[in-house]
Amino acid sequence: MDRTDVAILGGGLAGNLLARQLRRQLPDLAVAVFEPQPEAERKVGESTVEIASDYLIRRHDLSSYLYEHQLQKNGLRFFFDTPAKDAELLQMSELGSDHIPLFPTFQLDRARFENDLRAMNADAEVAMHIGDTVRDVELGAPHVVKVRGEGGEREVAARWVVDCSGRARTLARKLDLTRPVDHELSAVWGRFGGVVDFDAIGAPDWRGRVRYTARTLSTNHFCYPGYWIWFIPLGEGVTSLGIVGEKSVFRRGARTPDGFLSSLREHRAVASLLERAEIIDLGGYTQLGYRTERFWDGDARWATIGDAGAFVDPLYSPGSDFISLQCDLVSDLIARDVRGDADATRVARDYDAYMQLRFEATLLLYQDQYPAIGSYEAMCAKWNFDLATYYNLWLDTFMRDSHLDPRHCRTQVRRRAIILEALEEFRLRFAKMAELGLASGRYYRDNLGRYNPGTDLDWFWREIGTPDRKRRRRTEVTMQILDAVREETRPALEQLPARGERRA
Repeated sequence: MDRTDVAILGGGLAGNLLARQLRRQLPDLAVAVFEPQPEAERKVGESTVEIASDYLIRRHDLSSYLYEHQLQKNGLRFFFDTPAKDAELLQMSELGSDHIPLFPTFQLDRARFENDLRAMNADAEVAMHIGDTVRDVELGAPHVVKVRGEGGEREVAARWVVDCSGRARTLARKLDLTRPVDHELSAVWGRFGGVVDFDAIGAPDWRGRVRYTARTLSTNHFCYPGYWIWFIPLGEGVTSLGIVGEKSVFRRGARTPDGFLSSLREHRAVASLLERAEIIDLGGYTQLGYRTERFWDGDARWATIGDAGAFVDPLYSPGSDFISLQCDLVSDLIARDVRGDADATRVARDYDAYMQLRFEATLLLYQDQYPAIGSYEAMCAKWNFDLATYYNLWLDTFMRDSHLDPRHCRTQVRRRAIILEALEEFRLRFAKMAELGLASGRYYRDNLGRYNPGTDLDWFWREIGTPDRKRRRRTEVTMQILDAVREETRPALEQLPARGERRA
């Protein structure tokens, strides 16, 4: 029987990054990756945000690679329409930056990136079992991974098994870990050639208001009550497009090429960008979100990373953030196990509780928020809250590696009720703004002719990640953010549930 220290199930983004990180941090560790696909395929999840980019640059030293072989991203950008979906692009109100972002982010051609990571890992002496399918895992001491490849079936003994198999969820299904979430969304997407370049549109005033920064390099969202449409550039003339929304948005046949194109072309601005476009491929999910009872077990030496454990919502592109955070935590757990740390079991529980909190907190950014997405007024307020708290709380602590301090994780978990109560208050505010706006006719009132660079609450951004930034300062800024967004939303709210009151 073959043996390895760590068996990684799946050679996509999560599996390759974990393998590379383990080889860099624990060079004497034997790491094996089992991936059935001969070459990585195009997949969604192309857009990275700040935590993931920081992880790729700091943990993996991939800065030069990313700038040379992937596209630099120009932030998230949102456009707003009329009830009839008939606004021209240049008429739409816009929320998005007028400068290169302070922190670098990237648009990833996932197939290219994952194939390149495979090559990097092979050069680093990771055992890359490409073309091998994991048939089963017998959890024990050691674990036994049953594999089928060109040479037939064989077994591999492993001290650790880490599931990075994506939505196949090999371990989660085996251990019955997956649970539903109260957030039902569907999605359909495809890759297109021949999409109109946002930055080739000859409108000097429109180009000038963003100071000629590249809109095409943004993750562009066209926003409607209950759903949104994305445009993400992948390079070499290819653009990723998708629709994400409440299940009622998707008619029968929406996940066929003709049905997808028909849905896109119902929107005048979107249709104008697709006049000469040709669809390359198509994909979709009938249900996006799910959660897990447990992300890992330090005693039993197994873990799940990325979609193999849980998925929330793609609106703010958090998928690669979760992969980055989990790769860090699992690498630390394996390192502690290798060293024989006496507190490794407790740390694993602390990290799991922290990840559960992160999932719950992120979910509250999206639950019952889709009715608000199509209103420029509501979305500007929501963006101010969501971006500012992300920078102040989550990005700051990640950049200073606070998440790798079990004491920090325990402190955050002890504050769970306070954190979730604050998020719940603002979830209710934005939902109420949408409800009252639709009922009163105010919902669309600012959807044409407005522009917001999305930096209303940016006064503290240059503090983020600095080594001497204290928890007291984060708390002070948090309170300033909450007060500012309460004041911003107050005029639009006629009635608001009491603070902390949950939906029925």
